[in-house]
Amino acid sequence: MGSTDYKFEGWMGLSPEAAKGKMVWQEFEPKAWEETDIDIKVTHCGICGSDMHTLRSGWGPTDYPCCVGHEIIGFAVRVGSKAVGNIKIGDRVGVGAQSGACLNKDGDCEACARSLPQHCNRMVSTYNATFANGGKSYGGYALYNRSPSAFVLKIPDAISSAEAAPMLCGGITTYSPLRQNGCGPGKSVGIIGVGGLGHFGVLFAKALGADRVVAISRKSDKKEDALKLGADEYIATGEDEDWATKHAQSLDLIICTVSSSKMPIVQYSQLLKFRGTLIQLGAPEDGALEIPAMALLAKGIKLGGSLIGSPDEIREMLELAAEKKVHPWIQERPMKEANQAIQDMDKGSARYRYVLVNE
Repeated sequence: MGSTDYKFEGWMGLSPEAAKGKMVWQEFEPKAWEETDIDIKVTHCGICGSDMHTLRSGWGPTDYPCCVGHEIIGFAVRVGSKAVGNIKIGDRVGVGAQSGACLNKDGDCEACARSLPQHCNRMVSTYNATFANGGKSYGGYALYNRSPSAFVLKIPDAISSAEAAPMLCGGITTYSPLRQNGCGPGKSVGIIGVGGLGHFGVLFAKALGADRVVAISRKSDKKEDALKLGADEYIATGEDEDWATKHAQSLDLIICTVSSSKMPIVQYSQLLKFRGTLIQLGAPEDGALEIPAMALLAKGIKLGGSLIGSPDEIREMLELAAEKKVHPWIQERPMKEANQAIQDMDKGSARYRYVLVNE
């Protein structure tokens, strides 16, 4: 296809003030077109915690102007002649938190050679990053998105666009470590934090067949929600000072979605059985986490981390979600109200994921 008759416009963060609801709607210049690219007319974009961290330069200085949003769903409107993935104009597609990597499968890059491009040291985030051709990446709080086809995925018919959007970051960020660390029949799994990520953790732990899923949060105000999502038990750590002793050695796997250096990671590790695993997903802005050295040594437990998931894992997750009828808890918000929606998200009002909709 030749030139386009549409404009790339979106909500731009121009300074850390943007996180306070001061994004500005304006035009932007996407990466220079390559024949491996796909242009997407954005219909839906989930709001993710990463958007807030980036808008306020919480993880380091942001390269403003920045258009965030990496849970993008829409329709392919332009498909390059060398695009991969068998995508045609008009197909419903999505892009998650990654839109580039070296993809060097000849062994130079071990991560890409093992089809785990999310760990590539040339990983390109869907926003606030630079592609190999020098163009900037701009996210989905916008009318259109341009991404390399290797990171554009077809969306199964059985999943609505609004429900698919938050799966592309929030969903895969919990699905991948559950799947990689043996979640399934016979396993007891703990999910720390019942929010945008944690609620997916409960949904996917159940969908993968875990025998027992325990939701863990500070207060009991989310207990009813967690049980409705499918959790078998609930621990409110702020309301029972003996929680770590009472539930000691009861979990095979813990997925922690909390982004705070002050969380009680030593007590969390006490909940693990012999040779259990704790996977950290939250990236705190406020300092480092302590290492529960005695528990690591005494019980031989493993402490690890996980970052989003590969395109192959996302496809697998979407198939499972369609088959098991996984329905995230979402609230749709008009794209024009993005500034209000990010403030509501920051206050913790989302139950449990906001999705912006272009009308």
